[in-house]
Amino acid sequence: MTQRHGVLAGDHVARVAAVVAAIGFGGIAIFQLALAAGAPWGHAAWGGANARLSTAQRGASAAAVVFYGAAALIVLGRAGVLRARGDAALFRWGIWFLAVAMAIGALPNFASQSRWENLIFGPLALVLAILCVVVARRAATGQSSDTQRIERG
Repeated sequence: MTQRHGVLAGDHVARVAAVVAAIGFGGIAIFQLALAAGAPWGHAAWGGANARLSTAQRGASAAAVVFYGAAALIVLGRAGVLRARGDAALFRWGIWFLAVAMAIGALPNFASQSRWENLIFGPLALVLAILCVVVARRAATGQSSDTQRIERG
């Protein structure tokens, strides 16, 4: 790997991909929070059948806020943007879980009757899956700064 201002280039790529992914996860979390709070945007979520979500769907949106918030933290942690001690395994396995979950999650969005899900959330899920793979592979091969510090002692 080439050096760029003392940081491995792969590490830089992983950090940029992680920040972009975290912004995407954060955006989805905000959208889900609005749905849970009663925003009439149901046509863009949960199959798009109703503008106002049912109580159960609003509860699921609230749970999704927690999931997407955790996803943002995991992607940032794996790339070394967050400095959390003792969570290396969570970040290492979590990033791969997110990559698979986002890739699988794109399928129902593309198959949905909602044009919003077809045109926004399907492609967004695929982009997030790709970004998670980039972070997982770059952080694994380029090694984050934390890993380098641990190995040097």
